[in-house]
Amino acid sequence: MMQNVHLAPETDEDDLYSGYNDYNPTYDTEELENDTAFQQAVRTSHGRRPPITAKIPSTAVTRPVATGYGSKTSLASSMGRPMTGAIQDGVTRPMTAVRAAGFTKAALRGSAFDPLGQSRGPAPPLEAKNEDSPEEKIRQLEKKVNELVEESCIANSCGDLKLALEKAKDAGRKERVLVRQREQVTTPENINLDLTYSVLFNLASQYSANEMYAEALNTYQVIVKNKMFSNAGRLKVNMGNIYLKQRNYSKAIKFYRMALDQIPSVHKEMSYFAVGDRDKMKKAFQKLIAVPLEIDEDDKYISPSDDPHTNLVIEAIKNDHLRQMERERKAMAEKYIMTAAKLIAPVIETSFAVGYDWCVEVVKASQYVELANDLEINKAITYLRQKDFNQAVETLKMFEKKDSRVKSAAATNLSFLYYLENEFAQASSYADLAVNSDRYNPSALTNKGNTVFANGDYEKAAEFYKEALRNDSSCTEALYNIGLTYKRLNRLDEALDCFLKLHAILRNSAQVLYQIANVYELMEDPNQAIEWLMQLISVVPTDSRALSKLGELYDSEGDKSQAFQYYYESYRYFPSNIEVIEWLGAYYIDTQFCEKAIQYFERASLIQPTQVKWQLMVASCFRRSGNYQKALDTYKEIHRKFPENVECLRFLVRLCTDIGLKEVQEYATKLKRLEKMKEIREQRIKSGRDSSGGSRGRREGSAGSDSGQNCTASSKGERLSAKLRALPGTNEPYESSSNKEIDASYVDPLGPQAERPKTAAKKRIDEDDFADEELGDDLLPE
Repeated sequence: MMQNVHLAPETDEDDLYSGYNDYNPTYDTEELENDTAFQQAVRTSHGRRPPITAKIPSTAVTRPVATGYGSKTSLASSMGRPMTGAIQDGVTRPMTAVRAAGFTKAALRGSAFDPLGQSRGPAPPLEAKNEDSPEEKIRQLEKKVNELVEESCIANSCGDLKLALEKAKDAGRKERVLVRQREQVTTPENINLDLTYSVLFNLASQYSANEMYAEALNTYQVIVKNKMFSNAGRLKVNMGNIYLKQRNYSKAIKFYRMALDQIPSVHKEMSYFAVGDRDKMKKAFQKLIAVPLEIDEDDKYISPSDDPHTNLVIEAIKNDHLRQMERERKAMAEKYIMTAAKLIAPVIETSFAVGYDWCVEVVKASQYVELANDLEINKAITYLRQKDFNQAVETLKMFEKKDSRVKSAAATNLSFLYYLENEFAQASSYADLAVNSDRYNPSALTNKGNTVFANGDYEKAAEFYKEALRNDSSCTEALYNIGLTYKRLNRLDEALDCFLKLHAILRNSAQVLYQIANVYELMEDPNQAIEWLMQLISVVPTDSRALSKLGELYDSEGDKSQAFQYYYESYRYFPSNIEVIEWLGAYYIDTQFCEKAIQYFERASLIQPTQVKWQLMVASCFRRSGNYQKALDTYKEIHRKFPENVECLRFLVRLCTDIGLKEVQEYATKLKRLEKMKEIREQRIKSGRDSSGGSRGRREGSAGSDSGQNCTASSKGERLSAKLRALPGTNEPYESSSNKEIDASYVDPLGPQAERPKTAAKKRIDEDDFADEELGDDLLPE
């Protein structure tokens, strides 16, 4: 054993680096040619035999190897097993070959080095996808559901709400099939909840867009009640919106509060305004103001010298894509700041004025200092919405010494305010100031045109409107006003052209639709007028004035049934229009349904209690329908209220005579006295005209009209007296009397045989009104 122990010489004691050159003799390739066992293993199959190390006891290696000290020694295995290639007990053990990367048997036979195996040819083709497998069917069905949801959203954005709803329903059906297939193949935990949520949410949205509110609420309930959907409670805001559209305000408030309560704590900062936290609203606004824009100043695009090369570069970058992006970014930031200021200003302090002042001070100290003036103008607009015109005027007057842009905006609004108060001189003065400050301000030019229009100078007003349109072709107010101007000038073709152009821009504007119908009516084209009015009531179906106008046009065309339909609809929405009530009552009298006319004349008598004719018509309807006792009582009540009304006394005499009442003598005496007084007055008027040229007669005529407070015109009274003198005797039945002639003489203001003047019903938008400039809307971002 000692022969295998290596003792270091004494001279090596101080060598700290000794032993590092020793290595396992297995890796000594230089001695392989002299290694008998290795050579034998290579030449014969002896090396391919299985190892027998497990049967051989651990012995030392007898083969000498070279060391770093020039001596040969054998190293034993650290695990006690014999070293590879060692000779133990006279038996040669085969050496284990450690093959390096790229080493093959072919290399020994002279083949090329091919570590990547490129000589083996291309890879075999991929296996064909089995489309009949359940997994593949599920993937295809999921893809189809996603496509249907996308198509539904696209159809909604294009305005095809019906198609959008159909696609959403189809997506819902296929998604339920998909869920069932997944449950059969995989566990329920693998169901795609995001897809289910998207399908249900899109379906509810499409139901709401199609005004199918019950179905939308049911679908939202399915989402909200499913605890697997995170943050589904926010959809209660959508449910509250639906209840708001249905005017169910208590439920809308309930769902809004439920949605607010379910907002996670991490999102509470999004609702400072909703929870009324003033301090946090202020801090959030200050953080918003402090957000840097990181855009270049406008001074960068001003050339500092006359260098043509520099000027070309500046001109090229002045409106490039980067500059446009900077403008959009700045406009977006200003919009957010203005919206936030308008939102919190009324609630962060004791009054909205103090709140606006705080916002203005914060904005002035920031990089958005130019927005402070816009906030001040918005403060004036808020005063206007609160009907505080004096404060609005005072706020706007502070801008008279500001720069031209702000001065023009403030002067435009002041001109508008004074115009509303019919102070046309002040309105014209501020309109001039606005125009002089900014000649290209279309709002100022429109207001100047309005003041000129109010003074009757329509040609000059049209010039201002045209100039406003040249500066801004999208100024719809100027286009509307120039149409009104042409109508006043009786240039109906040009007016119609203006309103038709405006209709192409504002498709559902009720004002424009009415003006087009009115121009066609003036052009004596009732069919076109009716057609445009039909479009108008499709936009505003509850507009009583438009409905009554339609009834008037159909009546003028002789279509009584259509006229009655629209007059009745107008009365249903606004039962206080005297012209409509009068027409409906006359219609029922004309069609011999006098008992139905009574309710309309009774309502008219409530609206105009000092007008005796409505009460006389009620009594006449009772008499025509055969209710003589009710007619007699009504005439007596009228006589009590209007004791000097001749017509009432005449009918009282007539009824009492036919019925045989004793009061007939009393009423006859009163009637005779009133007729005598009337005759005396007429003689005095006639003689006064002959003697004094009419001046005294006019005074007495006025006095006469005052004394006979509710008498009808003399010609009508004479006609009625002539017919009353032809009454039959009292012993004849009442129905045999010539009541037609008597009634016709009385009801000629209402009956169809009378020639009533065509009174145009008051329109929803008065044709002489202006589309005055909105307050600062073109200057302030909304």
